[in-house]
Amino acid sequence: MPPQIQSQPPSSLRLLQGDLAALSPALREFIESSAALCQPDALHICDGSEEENRCILALLEEQGMIKKLPKYENCWLARTDPRDVARVESKTVIVTTEERDAVPSARAGVSQLGRWMSPEEFEKARSLRFPGCMKGRTMYVIPYSMGPVGSPLSKTGVQLTDSAYVVASMRIMTRMGRAVLEALGGGDFVRCLHSVGCPLPLKRPLVNSWPCNPELTLVAHVPEQRRIESFGSGYGGNSLLGKKCFALRIASTIAREEGWLAEHMLILGITNPDGRKKYIAAAFPSACGKTNLAMLQPALPGWKVECVGDDIAWMKFDKEGNLRAINPENGFFGVAPGTSAKTNPNAMATICKNTIFTNVAETSDGGVYWEGMDQSLPEGITLTSWKNKLWTPEDGEPCAHPNSRFCTPASQCPIIDPQWESPEGVPIEAVIFGGRRPQGVPLVYEAFDWEHGVFVGAAMRSEATAAAEHKGKAIMHDPFAMRPFFGYNFGRYLAHWLSMAQRPQARLPRVFHVNWFRRCERDGSFLWPGFGENVRVLEWIFRRVDGQAEGRRSAVGYLPAEGELNLKGLGSGLDLQQLFGLSQEFWEDEARSIREYFQTQVGADLPCEMERQLEQLEQRIQQL
Repeated sequence: MPPQIQSQPPSSLRLLQGDLAALSPALREFIESSAALCQPDALHICDGSEEENRCILALLEEQGMIKKLPKYENCWLARTDPRDVARVESKTVIVTTEERDAVPSARAGVSQLGRWMSPEEFEKARSLRFPGCMKGRTMYVIPYSMGPVGSPLSKTGVQLTDSAYVVASMRIMTRMGRAVLEALGGGDFVRCLHSVGCPLPLKRPLVNSWPCNPELTLVAHVPEQRRIESFGSGYGGNSLLGKKCFALRIASTIAREEGWLAEHMLILGITNPDGRKKYIAAAFPSACGKTNLAMLQPALPGWKVECVGDDIAWMKFDKEGNLRAINPENGFFGVAPGTSAKTNPNAMATICKNTIFTNVAETSDGGVYWEGMDQSLPEGITLTSWKNKLWTPEDGEPCAHPNSRFCTPASQCPIIDPQWESPEGVPIEAVIFGGRRPQGVPLVYEAFDWEHGVFVGAAMRSEATAAAEHKGKAIMHDPFAMRPFFGYNFGRYLAHWLSMAQRPQARLPRVFHVNWFRRCERDGSFLWPGFGENVRVLEWIFRRVDGQAEGRRSAVGYLPAEGELNLKGLGSGLDLQQLFGLSQEFWEDEARSIREYFQTQVGADLPCEMERQLEQLEQRIQQL
């Protein structure tokens, strides 16, 4: 339970907007106890209206936290303190009585599958941080729905925050405001408390007018209490608590209890030239092309891709046994660098209005810029970097932070799927896993069956990305692209996935693995053109699901048979031998790495089915 800290009574609060008396007793108690703890000067209950949004943006502009970008319609630029630029995995914890409920028992050192904190440690950490942390500031009450309001697949949260930037961003990323309060009534909700950790008056000047307290940053999840408490960071992944904190860490624990799946996956609809449509979910680590695939512009004539979501999928079997998925979010929180008219024209069209950019570069004519935008600057136009300094290419560092972001409404996407807000969700027929693998891993293969598919997800590895504080290009284990986002013991998570095969009448989706990033062994160039050409791989997956492509059995799964992958129009320069080659030496090393990872990181919590799948892979590799 939260510590009983004696603080000022909430009766001294100025109520700027809303009616406390109209709220349910549980919600009132949450607000009043949090206000007593954090001691804000005022309270604002958000209604989500356009007028409120204009006032919040004007306040942020007045405070110097955001700057209007006159080149676009209602677009804004925020620059953070350089110490507050990404998710902080080392300070993100799961609070449970027993450590094994949060993470498997790692054999050596700290678990790579999450960080555990005891309730006693958490109380000490909380008592050090939260008392009086909102002095001089306004506490905003944000009622929000993850998923369409009223959908049987949706869940409700209420976030209390002292950051107006969070209010503006949550209005984009979630369904937020009065309609959510009305739908909630006296129902249960996930309790989210967030503070930038900078009470007024300030003890030291802010950098870029960005309040944060990186020395004391902590992002804590208490699954048993359906509670999230975040302190010290204003950056999106740490402060927009509906996102990874609720939609993955807390939701995955709820999903295990209720028999569904909360996953780090995009959802897309793909329609073939005959007008037949399928929905696919795909898991990639952050900054590995999820948004690009979700908004694919197909290079093959007659094919159409539409976007349901680019980051998170909540999936549940319906009465007929179909796995139905919703995108619980309302916006896109995409990585800006590398996004261009070539790589993702639909994203570029989406972000030209009503968007908050964070840590990108600014052009002198009131626009935005970043590495990989592939647009030449007009003559005379200069750049100001994310560090708020004039920038030239000779500076030797990027103009935009590698994890700079756009926060933009999903409804603006030109290819948003007509069913993206369907309350019952869309039927998933295939699940794709993938990551950045420069060597050894084929362009695409299909798992032999569901159990093998779970193993493929469990064995995922990928180059580290800029979305967290990791450095360099090390190949990291990232099972299910969920490594930073598990809300409970990964071994039990695997058992939960395996249990889906026991669901009555379950029509299990087919499972695939893709790798757009394999490089040439001679010159290091990418072997596959990627982007819009990735539809060729989706076409093969579509035909495999329909039973129209035979495939060929290999050591790792079913590969496309000769001639099955549609390469028409790609020219003769494609090296299929390298793209699909399976080196015995590489895969022996891969299997050894997987075995070591399972032994050291999952240990006794590894389901026996995963051990069996690894043994079978090792046997198949010996026959290469």
